[in-house]
Formats: sequence, C-alpha cells, structure tokens
Amino acid sequence: MNNPKVILLAGPTAVGKTNIALDLASKLPIEIVNVDSALIYKYLDIGSAKPSHSEMSRIPHHLIDIISPLENYSVMQFLNDCKSAVADIISRGNLPILVGGTMMYYNVLINGISLLPEADHELRSIIEKEFIKDGSIAMHAKLHALDPITANKINPNDKQRIGRAIEVCLLTGKPKSLVEKENHIDGLASNSYLSLAISPSNRELIHERINKRFDMMLENGFIDEVLNLQKIYPDLTSNHNSMRCVGYRQVWDYLSGNTLYSEMVEQGKAATRQLAKRQITWLRSMDMLQVDDYNLDHENLYLNIYNKIRKFLEN
Repeated sequence: MNNPKVILLAGPTAVGKTNIALDLASKLPIEIVNVDSALIYKYLDIGSAKPSHSEMSRIPHHLIDIISPLENYSVMQFLNDCKSAVADIISRGNLPILVGGTMMYYNVLINGISLLPEADHELRSIIEKEFIKDGSIAMHAKLHALDPITANKINPNDKQRIGRAIEVCLLTGKPKSLVEKENHIDGLASNSYLSLAISPSNRELIHERINKRFDMMLENGFIDEVLNLQKIYPDLTSNHNSMRCVGYRQVWDYLSGNTLYSEMVEQGKAATRQLAKRQITWLRSMDMLQVDDYNLDHENLYLNIYNKIRKFLEN
C-alpha cells in the first residue's frame, strides 16, 4: 500500500481530545496511538487523565502504560515506538489516529529528528568556564565562527543552546547544522498524514475546564494515587521525570509538607493552565490544520474533525 494514511489529533489539555477520538471510532476503523508523555507511565492514571479501562477496551490503544515511573523515555524512543505501532495498525487495515498533547512528540513526527552525540561532561565543564570568563555574547560569536547557520537561529543570550551547539561542533569537528543534516531521521514522511490541531480561542473556558478537572481528580483519589506510587516504588523521587508531570509535582510537594492543601490545589491548577497556554502557542506555530470552536462544543468539534478526516480519506 503506497503512502498509507495516518491522522494526528493534537490539542491542549482538557480540550476533549479523548472523547472525540472515542466517538470517531463509531464511524471509522481506528486504533489510537498515545502522544502524551504522562500516559506512558504505569500507575499514573488519575492525574494524567488516562483513558479508563472501559474506554481502552472499546478501541485498541497503544503506547500507554509502557514504562515504570522510575524510567526515562526519550523522544527518539517515542518516534521508534510510534512508527512501529502505526505500521502494525496499518497492517491490520485500520486507521491510526495519534492523540495527545505532547508537542515535542508531534514535532518529531512531522519534522523528524537528528541524532547528535551524547553530552561530554568534561567538555561541558570547559565550555561553562568559558561562559563565566567571556560571557554569552562572546560565546555566541565563537559559535558563529564554528557554525554561522546554527548561530543565526539562536538568541545570543540563550546560554544553554549556544553551549550545546559549540559542544556538538567540537565533538564532531563539523558544524552542528551539517551534523543534523547528515544524521536526520524522518518522522511520518513515508505516510500520508492529516495533522489537526484543536487550538481554542476561548481561554476562559479552557481555564474553567482545567480547574474543574483538577478538582475532580482530587475527588477521585489523586493524592492516594501518589501515595500508592511512593509505596510501590520506594526509590521514586520528585526528580524523576514522571513526578515532574503537571499535577504530580504539586501533590508530591504537598505530601512532603512543603505546601498547604489549598496552595497545592491552586498551584496545580495554575501549572496546568500554563501548560495549556504553551500547548496552544506551539500548536499555532506548527504546520497543522487549525480547528477551533469558540465554545468548545463537543458535537461541533467532533463533526468538524470527522468531516475533515472523511474528506482526507476520500482523496
């Protein structure tokens, strides 16, 4: 089959992506591939708004509950796992629909990824000392001498990106821009895909949904969930990536005695609102078909998205 078709359905937290995807299954032979970095962890259920067991039993889901909260999961691992899941779904004659809100994952699916050398801590220490001695502007000039293409894309005050670019140049003996080109791995380039971005313009409604959902998570046992995680995984700390997920970080701080309950609730809601803001900003900057319903009416959103998918599949 040439250029098998794939659907990407991205959107900020609390916009209703899961329900839309579930409803699409009533008319399309879909299987869902998770594109959310919190849902990959086992036992992170309530705070991640993971689909319920009954929902996952209705439609096959992929890349959910695949690692423990103690493990790390790279963007490269996601790309490999996602491409494998997509190929399996297509081999069964079904339509993969990739649903979630982790923009790094969508970015790599659309634009691919370049393999760069791993960090060299000794070289990083040397570069760090140069930053202290010479400052960011001088280091940006140094990068410009090594790789003007990359330097022109980086703010002269962005110390982290300047340092990493210089590190890659020195490790490889080549401009970072050339290394990226030579070691580029495509995302879904071999597929024909429709990328849809739900990017709502009614921020107040999104904020209201986020606040209500966070309250509901607490009512459903979010705090007990984190306590259970600490019991199952005694080595789990707040520094693990899983516990840096929005909501989990705030509940962990509360359980550690660092915040009051009321502070945890407000901080959790505020962090989730900030996440939604970043997601919407990123979505609007990406090459995706924008879908907006000011009132976030589920039926309107669903019909809009379904009609776009149907038109795509007919072409």
